[in-house]
Amino acid sequence: MDQEEKKSKSQVKREMHALEKLGERLAKLPAGQIRNMDLPQDLEDALLFAQTITTRSAGKRQRKYIGALMRNVDMEPIERLLAQIDGDHNVETLHFQELERLRDDLVADNQEALKDLLEKYPHTDRQRLMQLIRGARKELELDTPRKSYRLLFSYLRELSEDKTV
Repeated sequence: MDQEEKKSKSQVKREMHALEKLGERLAKLPAGQIRNMDLPQDLEDALLFAQTITTRSAGKRQRKYIGALMRNVDMEPIERLLAQIDGDHNVETLHFQELERLRDDLVADNQEALKDLLEKYPHTDRQRLMQLIRGARKELELDTPRKSYRLLFSYLRELSEDKTV
């Protein structure tokens, strides 16, 4: 007997559900990432089509179909790619949290944070930065909409992405 014959019905069901879950994760990726994954054309088409489905029952049928298609695909490269995407997402999230802390420190008048920022990004437009900080402080004091607060975050993000700003 080979290994396929030794699998219990429950084991086969668990594997099918795992493939469906993986397919569901793949279908949630942006279309550009799906196209760049070097998947079989029928699986790629099924994943892209799944993104257009709005009804629950049709979505379930499509997930089952994707799971069936994935039985014939080597899952290791796909799982590695998803792990990389998850890692990239985690790094991006940590970066955003760091920028939020920096913004909050600047608004709280943390001179050390300002000094570190100016050392790290010497091409910073200091006048614009200080205007945004003052505007954010005033918005917090007066409890008004936080336009400058958001603009300060955007400016810090620009600085971190392009050190020549």
